Amino acid sequence: MVFEGDVVVAELPQADGMAKLRPVLVLRELPGFGDFLVCGISTQVLQAEVGFDVILDQSDERFVDSGLKSTSVVRLNFLASIPISRMTRHLGKVSIDVLVTLQSNLAAHLVALHKPEQAHGE
Repeated sequence: MVFEGDVVVAELPQADGMAKLRPVLVLRELPGFGDFLVCGISTQVLQAEVGFDVILDQSDERFVDSGLKSTSVVRLNFLASIPISRMTRHLGKVSIDVLVTLQSNLAAHLVALHKPEQAHGE
């Protein structure tokens, strides 16, 4: 069983088209076919987008619950929709406030009003 806020290892498509096992955070179960919206987790904290991504700092007392080994960034810029069959093992979970922050940041980005020229890349 997989729940929102779980940190799992999953086969995640990479930029080169190949799949790689990496830690991901389960953001939401998607309607219809039982797939999950997940985002990649990376130790490359310099890639964090301030005000969008969340850094999980190993100095935080709740870090141990994540099952991660070192400080990491949960990257909302690294989203994928994957079936549970591509999740290989459970590592841990994040706190509800981290999950809600990430979901809220993503939702706010998706519903933000853009000028038409921004929406078309002009």
